[in-house]
Amino acid sequence: MRKSFNVLRFNTVNIKPGHSVLLLCNHFSWWDGFLSDWITTQTIHRRFHIMMQHDHLEQRKWLRYMGGFSVKKNAKDVVQSLNYTAQLLNNPNNMVTVFPQGELLSNHATDINIERGIGHIIKKIEGDCQIIYYSAFIEYFESFKPSVYFHLLDCGTNKDFDLERLRAQISTFHQQALKDQVNVKH
Repeated sequence: MRKSFNVLRFNTVNIKPGHSVLLLCNHFSWWDGFLSDWITTQTIHRRFHIMMQHDHLEQRKWLRYMGGFSVKKNAKDVVQSLNYTAQLLNNPNNMVTVFPQGELLSNHATDINIERGIGHIIKKIEGDCQIIYYSAFIEYFESFKPSVYFHLLDCGTNKDFDLERLRAQISTFHQQALKDQVNVKH
């Protein structure tokens, strides 16, 4: 990551002990899974897993060895993938990245749409799970290499989960992060 990026910066959030982590993030590039893995090693410190679109994982099968598993959106087995994600999150040593938008969108998109599947996953988790969201933004400023700025938000746990509240919380946070990004120190 250090070879590919000039700067990787993030704010910290308190990671709850004894909790797995569901990491939700904006999905704007091919790098997103690697960025998620990097932030996991820097601050979350859990075993990395990532839900990917089936066709993307089929093109890069080697990502299975790095914790990748697939979901076929709008297919019968989508529930099986969502249940598998919840099962992973029953273990407090695990972290699963999910891109709640379900598709690649511009780094500058102002709205983050949270698909219903997120609610299904969270309601199926039997253990304790912390929900974290981040907005990541790419800037070049004074370098040929891009810099990544992560804006992290603690969204609570599966025990106090409400899908509409999560949608509003993430939408408000993401819009504020976009505004804050204009004044980011570099």
